[in-house]
Amino acid sequence: MKVTTDACLFGAWVAEKVKSEKLKIKNCLDIGAGTGLLSLMLAQKCDAAIDAIEIDEEAAAQAIENEELCSFKNQIKVVNSDIREYSFEKKYDVIISNPPFYENELKSYSSKKNTAHHSNDLSLQELMAIIKSNLSPNGRFFLLLPFKREDEIRKLLVSNDLNLLQLVLVKQSLNHGYFRIMLMGSLQDNDFIETTFDEISIWNEQQQYTEEFTELLKDYYLYL
Repeated sequence: MKVTTDACLFGAWVAEKVKSEKLKIKNCLDIGAGTGLLSLMLAQKCDAAIDAIEIDEEAAAQAIENEELCSFKNQIKVVNSDIREYSFEKKYDVIISNPPFYENELKSYSSKKNTAHHSNDLSLQELMAIIKSNLSPNGRFFLLLPFKREDEIRKLLVSNDLNLLQLVLVKQSLNHGYFRIMLMGSLQDNDFIETTFDEISIWNEQQQYTEEFTELLKDYYLYL
């Protein structure tokens, strides 16, 4: 799959949140790693060991190739496996995922695109259960999802005893409506947690990257 701008934004946002919240992380799980974009972006900013799980064989092979070419390759372990059948040996301080976006919608003729974009192979409910079972007590999880699934994901978080700590609404430009959400969450405890809300636009009215986008991506894009 092609590298998308919203995935790059998500990866940069996750890395910045890990840094700004001074999260002490020893290990991270990347669910549905694709060709390794999110794992690579996180590894650039922290020293954690990252398990990158990807079900598609060719995508996993590309992730291994990308990882081998980077200077922090020893941090990332790429595994070609179905996350639902993976044998976990530890809890994770951070879990990240850019999961399949669509359920019960029109599909492509490409089976690989269907695996990446549609959740027949991994539903949001299954993803929530995996996060709940494998997140460390003080850990954080981060998700990138379509804006139209906001209500659905909120209900799933509640039903799986997960807290929503921060929600960022993403626009393609200042003149567009929201099209993605980025969220940070944790395991539920007995204390009241107030969700913080933010928004970010990728492009401004002059079709240039916004200051907020540039600040997040400047360490990853070559020409910002």
